[in-house]
Amino acid sequence: MTLLTTNLNRSLKIRPRVLLPPFKVLATETISHKALDADIHSAIPTEKVDGTCCYVTTYKGQPYLWARLDRKPNKLAEKRFKNFLHSKQNSKEFFWNVEEDFKPVPECWIPAKEIEQLNGNPMPDENGHIPGWVPVEKNNKQYCWHSSVVNYEFEIALVLRHHSDDPGLLEISAVPLSDLLEQTLELIGTNINGNPYGLGSKKHPLHLLIPHGAFQIRNLPTLKHNDLLSWFEGCREGKIEGIVWHCSDGCLIKVHRHHLGLCWPIPDTYMNSKPVIINMNLNNYVYAFDAKCLFNHFSKIDNQKFGRLKDIILNV
Repeated sequence: MTLLTTNLNRSLKIRPRVLLPPFKVLATETISHKALDADIHSAIPTEKVDGTCCYVTTYKGQPYLWARLDRKPNKLAEKRFKNFLHSKQNSKEFFWNVEEDFKPVPECWIPAKEIEQLNGNPMPDENGHIPGWVPVEKNNKQYCWHSSVVNYEFEIALVLRHHSDDPGLLEISAVPLSDLLEQTLELIGTNINGNPYGLGSKKHPLHLLIPHGAFQIRNLPTLKHNDLLSWFEGCREGKIEGIVWHCSDGCLIKVHRHHLGLCWPIPDTYMNSKPVIINMNLNNYVYAFDAKCLFNHFSKIDNQKFGRLKDIILNV
């Protein structure tokens, strides 16, 4: 079975069995060399969460949430790149002029740490993109859903993860941004990727951050095509978008339901099969939050327990 090898959510190499317009990748029966070299059999399998990738690092002297922004080639360079791929099939052989071939990005943009550098310049991946980040400013409408889950005055973020004392219980809490420094997370919610987890509503949107690797898979079958297919189809824990294996060398190996010919999104996700408790613990914050912000809404239902994420209704 071919598994996708990635760094920072970007594919490095795949061996597709079927190529159809539009491009479609299906897993084969053989584990890829990349996965074997990364010792996937000793890796930690975790749930692949369906959202948009974020990053926490310092900006303006304090911890900040950053949104994913890939630097993409301009039209001329993209045309050259596509023509090259049609003739050569190997993107690594293409010559990029990083200073001239790419669209401008904001001055505050930074490249992702894991990408290759050449003469001090970040190099594009095999898709012709340079993965990177931009800080989420409070009043930036383009990233309003990102900014809804952070409060820079108190330097906290709204985070969903397992309860520390009960792995069968989810917990929504206000976490210091300093505790999340140099971590990547997934933003999920009402206005992200079609809201596959059914959070909030159009009138009262709800968004949360999930640290990457937070939901470890405990009972994964052997890495055989049919066994994984059966697990995704018949096991309650398999009602997820995909699996990400965290390898000891930092490599990430991924398989998506689509790679096995399965549908996503699905009606009843595993994330919505667990109860969730609100544990904001905001008593230490003297000043009142803005009445419309999520932190204020969650503070009103602090310590309440819900049967599933879908059942959370904010008292707006």
